[in-house]
Amino acid sequence: MAANLFSEIEYLKGVGKAKGEKYRKLGVTTPYDLLYHIPRDYMDFRTHIPVIQAEHDSYAVLKLTITKKLPPKAIRKGLVICHALATDGMDDILVVVYNNVYAFHALKESQTYYMYGKISGGFTRKEILSPVYIPADSPVLIQPVYKLTQGLPINAVRTNMQQALALFEDSPFETLPDHIRDKYDLPDLMWALRNIHFPETNNASEIARRRIAFEELLKLQLGMLMLKIRKKKTTSYVMDKSVDMSDFYNTLPFQLTEGQAAAVDEIISDLCSGFPMNRLLQGDVGSGKTAVAAAACCFAAKNGIQSAVMAPTEILAAQHFKTFSAFLSPLGINVALLTGSTPAKQKAEIREKLLSGEINLVTGTHAIIQKDVEYKALGLVITDEQHRFGVAQRAALAEKGDSPHRLIMSATPIPRTLALNIFGDLDVTSIRQLPKGRSPVKTYAVTGKKREGAFSFLRARLDEGRQAYIVCPMIEDSESELFAVKSYAENAATTTLKGYSTALLHGRMKAAEKEEVMRKFSCGELQVLICTTVVEVGVDVPNAAVMIIENAERFGLSQLHQLRGRVGRGQYESTCILITDNKNEDCIRRMKIISATTDGFKIAQEDLNLRGPGDFFGSAQHGLPPLKIASAYDISMLSEEVRRCAEELLADDPTLDRPEHKAIKMDTLKFFNKDVTG
Repeated sequence: MAANLFSEIEYLKGVGKAKGEKYRKLGVTTPYDLLYHIPRDYMDFRTHIPVIQAEHDSYAVLKLTITKKLPPKAIRKGLVICHALATDGMDDILVVVYNNVYAFHALKESQTYYMYGKISGGFTRKEILSPVYIPADSPVLIQPVYKLTQGLPINAVRTNMQQALALFEDSPFETLPDHIRDKYDLPDLMWALRNIHFPETNNASEIARRRIAFEELLKLQLGMLMLKIRKKKTTSYVMDKSVDMSDFYNTLPFQLTEGQAAAVDEIISDLCSGFPMNRLLQGDVGSGKTAVAAAACCFAAKNGIQSAVMAPTEILAAQHFKTFSAFLSPLGINVALLTGSTPAKQKAEIREKLLSGEINLVTGTHAIIQKDVEYKALGLVITDEQHRFGVAQRAALAEKGDSPHRLIMSATPIPRTLALNIFGDLDVTSIRQLPKGRSPVKTYAVTGKKREGAFSFLRARLDEGRQAYIVCPMIEDSESELFAVKSYAENAATTTLKGYSTALLHGRMKAAEKEEVMRKFSCGELQVLICTTVVEVGVDVPNAAVMIIENAERFGLSQLHQLRGRVGRGQYESTCILITDNKNEDCIRRMKIISATTDGFKIAQEDLNLRGPGDFFGSAQHGLPPLKIASAYDISMLSEEVRRCAEELLADDPTLDRPEHKAIKMDTLKFFNKDVTG
């Protein structure tokens, strides 16, 4: 079967079943998918140097003619080494290829190549190790570098890419209408795809990238805005803005910050608008989101409307119950807790009172969305750390009412430019201030040489009555030098933390086991919790004042900040110690940033700049399409005009049914893998 642009990738010449499986690991199933496997970098073969100028232990481009190929040698099981003699016309060099017989066989004697690789060898003869190469007569001397998988060599990908481009040239089409390309100065798709892979000039790849990133962000924005339009139906739960909230504010043991007060005003305005609220409430760790949510629930209760707060774990649901009860019970607002472990008799009573309307607010886990749980007037649905729930779970809670208002809380600050794209279907409220009196967590980055000093500090705090976390990146030992939480906990119990009560916590434990460990820690029965990042979203333990993070280089900035937020939640001065021996420039920069500031929004922006949107956010977390192309730079530079373009498109053609908009509509639906038009 002859390949076409949308046939299985296996049908491309030279791919076959085995390489097809390798491509599928990269998310490539068709030649068209392959065109959007964008280079991570480029290799410029236009500038080469003579062998004599190539310095030991450096990387260089050489122009070499193969003079003699030697037979491959199997040095040990699974390792083959290949050698070829080569010259630049003046000096000889040995080409060494490790464990890639395919690449070696492709080299021809008497042929000349541009080769890029690491220079090694001794005084008598230099070597170039496992070089990347192209024929010297290649018409394209700026070559793409791709993300690969084992068994898929770079030259094979480049060849297949040329084939895919040829298929596109045989049957070209355009996905962006002419009026958008003209207005925003974007090249046509064929030119962009060719030049993103094999740029004709130095800046051609950047022009091509802008076009492709613009389109990707446009699809994201269109989908988000279409979802937003779809949700803009009327709600039965229109509330009265004149309701008196003074008793709520008067009973608070603190005064709301300006950010909290502004957030409450925005939410109340939504609740009275006649349309379902669909708002994200994001704030740094400890910024007081729960107090804002409590104010919203109070306002709803005063309007005769029920609220439901769903948390990802039973212990977090129980914490919410305790906190919301403290805020609302003195006002006569009935708060209940419903989880999987609630006794059957109590469950039945709660269900009855929810149906009668006697309960104003229920906090709980997925138990509050079970089929047998019915509400009299559920008009406000709040999800905490919503990325911990599946789409179906969030939808099931929303369906318990008649187009209820939705408030989503997140303790992961998102930079504005990214929020515009990720949460295009939501209104975003950000609380940037921390309540008065909250002391920032002191953060120190140290090497392993100071580990004993860190533990001496830890023991001193434990002796004062405080508690602590120790975070490791892995669960079990492996061949790497990373600390594993299981062996770490065993060793610490008999050495550095002997005599102190410790416990182990990781993601492979049964839910009931995890809940029990966290319960013991939160009520003070345990002094030290040795854990993985499973504590990233956890309960407040005001007595926890120290955190040690091993192999800190393994975590992103935002994750380190999130972990650090587990301490400093009470009255005690708190400290986070980051231990790493990594001397990598990127690691050093991250350690400096996290040590210098506790502003989660600043950290999030730096994290975005360092890692890009894909790694920063993880599409799986929020059920959104992955950004394969758009970088942090693209987002910051293009977000505003892309959003404007999407709004103009939908204002002019709300359902994108015009012929010139058919392609972008189909691509948007495919991008979201669902019908965003309803």
